[in-house]
Amino acid sequence: MNKEKQFPTPYRRSHKTAARRPTGGAFLLFLFTILLLIASINSLRGDDTVRFLGATASFVAMLAGAWCVRKGLFYQAEASMRKWNRSTRVPWRVTGSILVGVSTAIASSFVVDQPLIIALGSGIGALIGSLMCYGLDPQYANPEATSKLGVTTDEVIDALEEAEARIASIEDAAKGVHELELKNRLRRITGKARDILGVVEEDPRDLRRARKFMKVYLDGAEKVTRGYVRMHPDSLDANLDENFRNVLATIEDVYTEQHKKLLENDVLDLDIQIEVLQAQLKHEGVV
Repeated sequence: MNKEKQFPTPYRRSHKTAARRPTGGAFLLFLFTILLLIASINSLRGDDTVRFLGATASFVAMLAGAWCVRKGLFYQAEASMRKWNRSTRVPWRVTGSILVGVSTAIASSFVVDQPLIIALGSGIGALIGSLMCYGLDPQYANPEATSKLGVTTDEVIDALEEAEARIASIEDAAKGVHELELKNRLRRITGKARDILGVVEEDPRDLRRARKFMKVYLDGAEKVTRGYVRMHPDSLDANLDENFRNVLATIEDVYTEQHKKLLENDVLDLDIQIEVLQAQLKHEGVV
């Protein structure tokens, strides 16, 4: 048997968590858009068409720049949560900074009535300031590293994101389970699933062995949980809880075994385990 791996950090990313990640100081740029919107409204009241058009164009450019910067910061926040990341083709922060510079130049010329040379200088200054504040867009993908392991970066990311989406779905379905023991079992199952994802993220060579297992067992855990929640309020079967408990116990035990095998670089007989689960799901009748 090969040398046992060290225990990697469990995969703890979730789409909801990522969406709530702070995105730096992009809110300052959105604040500037409010000021430009006020300037645009005031120029409209003053019946100054040129100033209104300039202020409006500046507002739109600043809003688009703030959105681009925020998107770039969001990608950075996501990248900090995992080892493997896709490389974005659009340099969002650089694009946003350019739009901030354009917006500032337009506002200086048409709203503040600065000479063209000063307006251009203000735009360049805003561009440089934005780049200094928010930085350049890093290249997240590392295709060379994963290609040496026999998988692509996109394959690793797709598998991790698909599995995490299923884990999140199980956690959502578990909200309808009221018995504490069953809720704790589901919590342990999702925890063990993330432990396995942590192994895969640390060493993507395990991806091909783990992907079929994760997909089948996560799908099984999700279906059985949603089936139990759907049937429980109206079911007259006194054995429903026990059947559900038996299925969860099987899934939990196999997850523990699979995690151990991955750490030991050993191979779990997936076909046999999958057949066992599928047969038990049909026998217990909770899906």
